[in-house]
Amino acid sequence: MAKRTVHALLAASAAVLAPCAAQADALIDNVSGVTLDSNQRVVRFRAMVIDGQGRVVRLIPVGEKAPEPTRKNPGPRYDWRADLKGRTIVPGMIDAHGHVMELGFRALELDLSDTKSLAEAQAKIAAYIKANPERRWILGGGWNQETWGLGRFPTAAELDAVTGDLPVWLERADGHAAWANSAAMKAAGVTAATATPAGGRIEKAGGRPSGVFVDAAMDLVRKVVPQPLGKDRNAAFIRAQDILLSYGVTATADMGTSLDDWLTYRRIADRGDLRVRIMSYGMGVDTAIQIGGTGPSPWLYGDRLRLVGVKLYADGALGSRGAWLKAPYADAPGQSGAGFMSDTLIRNLMSRAAMDNYQIAVHAIGDRANAQVLGAIEELSDTYKGDRRWRIEHAQIVDPADLPRFGRNGIVASMQPVHETSDRSMAEARLGAQRLTGAYAWASMLKNGAHLAFGSDYPVERPDPWAGWAAAMTRQGPDGQPFGGWQPQEVVTREQAWWAYTGGAAYAGFAEKQFGSLEPGQKADFVVVDRDPLNASPTELRATKVLETWIGGQKVWERK
Repeated sequence: MAKRTVHALLAASAAVLAPCAAQADALIDNVSGVTLDSNQRVVRFRAMVIDGQGRVVRLIPVGEKAPEPTRKNPGPRYDWRADLKGRTIVPGMIDAHGHVMELGFRALELDLSDTKSLAEAQAKIAAYIKANPERRWILGGGWNQETWGLGRFPTAAELDAVTGDLPVWLERADGHAAWANSAAMKAAGVTAATATPAGGRIEKAGGRPSGVFVDAAMDLVRKVVPQPLGKDRNAAFIRAQDILLSYGVTATADMGTSLDDWLTYRRIADRGDLRVRIMSYGMGVDTAIQIGGTGPSPWLYGDRLRLVGVKLYADGALGSRGAWLKAPYADAPGQSGAGFMSDTLIRNLMSRAAMDNYQIAVHAIGDRANAQVLGAIEELSDTYKGDRRWRIEHAQIVDPADLPRFGRNGIVASMQPVHETSDRSMAEARLGAQRLTGAYAWASMLKNGAHLAFGSDYPVERPDPWAGWAAAMTRQGPDGQPFGGWQPQEVVTREQAWWAYTGGAAYAGFAEKQFGSLEPGQKADFVVVDRDPLNASPTELRATKVLETWIGGQKVWERK
């Protein structure tokens, strides 16, 4: 069945690519269009011809008039024509690493991502509880003790002061730690005698859990947190989809899809409400096999949903000191983070997934975790040949000696530019100045031959590709700091950054034949924006407003 599907898709693509304008059904006219072709060259166009399947037939270049039917030349006859009144259109942006359902739930639950101090967070929590008296648990997240300038993790006692006996569970911004109050720990049966699980850490004070649980230790409390109902999941997805479309994100990789997540996407699609395209990576091998069986799924729902591969975790995050380092943390000499898997286990899991041709994406932030994943890829590549596109997610802290290894075996470095601008001060504190050479090393990845794909890791960061694009070409935050950029040798060009958010991100998910550059045969996924991104300063680029989002030649979102 899978082979017949592939052959049908290839046949359809060949038909679209054939020079037969008379079969075109629509014209997107009067635009100031700009894109990159598959060779990353800038292409400007004034109109776009789309067929009945929502695929691009042809980009009409600047200076060429769109063909009009006449008595002598009756074709082409368009079923409809859209006049975009000279506005700028660009390919839909693609987020190579996000968490769709988490984005939706964060938007519907208590969101602390905008708080600047512990006191501000406490006030917001108290206000949320007052406004939602029916809640049996208070759930949410987005807090960051580094942003608060706290110099330590918050405690259960600091939550108790504003929550009383109502259980509260709040995930850190990176999703690799969570903050519980005493009522939540009591409900979970967590005491001073509770053992710390492998791959996790229980923060303690005076020998007792202090309220923060890191990585695998989060499951100690999470197991008793009420699970959302189907209607809650539906609402979270619709909210996440609207947020993504509002930023011009027309396709996204969903990193760590659960079975419930997949069923939500199918349920939404069955009722005709799935608009954004999702490249799904199952949370672990077992989940991927539950969803896909003996291999990746075909594209479903008009190329809106596909199970592509498997997501694995090699370590935690830098902010919670869970990233696995080769040397101890500069600001915590007794800690080096933790690896989640032995060398044997990671190879076994990657091998099991590769047997059924699932693409493998491994979260690795610390230099030791990156070295472990690189070693596994190098060993398994001798057995699993062909176009595997092994993905390393984040690749934030890499030993300079390991950077050339990213250029071997077709590796995709899936990275998030805004992490660098958000994390730079924290990274300096965690690592010290001497260990930053391989940190957030985008230019080095390209120089060494890796395939670069950009994303945001939403909801850790906002799913804003325009801010990420500006960060990638400047290594500066929205305040323009630091002057000249942080570790400026790692900036990439404007075009390289753009490609990593479009064609490079599509390639990372085996989707380059579907979307990414508006080349003939691809889906007509594009966004109408209020400025030309190639002529915008970094500050102007960050301020880009998406006016309309189109997917498959249909308008699916419009700014009110």
